[in-house]
Amino acid sequence: MAKASRLLTITCAAALALWAGQSVAAEKVRIGVLKFGTVNWEIDTIIHNKFDEANGFDLEVVELAGNDATKVALQSGDVDIIVSDWLFVSRQRAEGDPLTFVPYSTSVGAVMAPCDSMPGGLPDLKGKTVGVAGGPLDKSWLMLRGMAEGQYDFDLQAESTQVFGAPPLLLEKLKQKELDASLNYWQYNARLETEGYCSVVTAQEAARALGAEGNISAIGYVFSENWANKNMEAAQSFVKASKTAKDLLATSDEAWDRLKPLMGTDDDAVFQTLKTRYREGIPTRPITEEERDTAKVYEYLAKVGGEKLVGPATTMAEGTFWSALKNGS
Repeated sequence: MAKASRLLTITCAAALALWAGQSVAAEKVRIGVLKFGTVNWEIDTIIHNKFDEANGFDLEVVELAGNDATKVALQSGDVDIIVSDWLFVSRQRAEGDPLTFVPYSTSVGAVMAPCDSMPGGLPDLKGKTVGVAGGPLDKSWLMLRGMAEGQYDFDLQAESTQVFGAPPLLLEKLKQKELDASLNYWQYNARLETEGYCSVVTAQEAARALGAEGNISAIGYVFSENWANKNMEAAQSFVKASKTAKDLLATSDEAWDRLKPLMGTDDDAVFQTLKTRYREGIPTRPITEEERDTAKVYEYLAKVGGEKLVGPATTMAEGTFWSALKNGS
């Protein structure tokens, strides 16, 4: 009888251990990223420091070939999270796909030119040849057009010559003096800052000209609200891990030293500038304020970019910014 009782005790203990192991098994969260995107610095920080494990999930990185590929992967369910902007999210929501957005970075593009070549700022672009990364519907370019019209009463598109191209190409064309100025992404401009180029005007300045009262995020983490509702703990835990990584990168130079091989530069001046600009871009505003300002900018973009840019919605779709952030979750 004693032997049977002991066997029963062992069996129950084994079952309990198995149940407990299953209950704490880390949930997998798949994020789709570009191989050389700046978001990899934060993702690598999360994984290296096991911030995912500490928050009860396992972060899996899926490398994809381009921005369109990340969107397809998200919408097909091959990944859970990607990095994109609020224009994409709002458009998809207006068309019935309940994506939502968590701010990632307020680092934005700027028009760069040789220092002291355009002391008057935006109006100095009149008659100049300007490189524009991202195409005619790039949101930074459209915002600059709005700033030119509203503050300086001139048509930036009509009164300058634009050359649209890939960011690396435009960087080289500016350095070769084939362009007078170039609107490029912040990580490319960081390199220019070390070579005698300065900002003529930034996209954040343009956003303020359109009604924003503070910095707004250029990009963010994007995922389906349906996925988040089914995996709320995992979604919230990912956001917590992201914040922990940002807090570390905001304060630790050692964390950046470890990332240097991922950053694509052996130049210490460029490395330091990239680190500084990344830190400046960490979102700090209350989500409700950022959402309000983004909605103001969206209205202008919808007017000038039309349906090609925003789809059927002339105002930013409700829920574009993840509601759980506003609820204090």
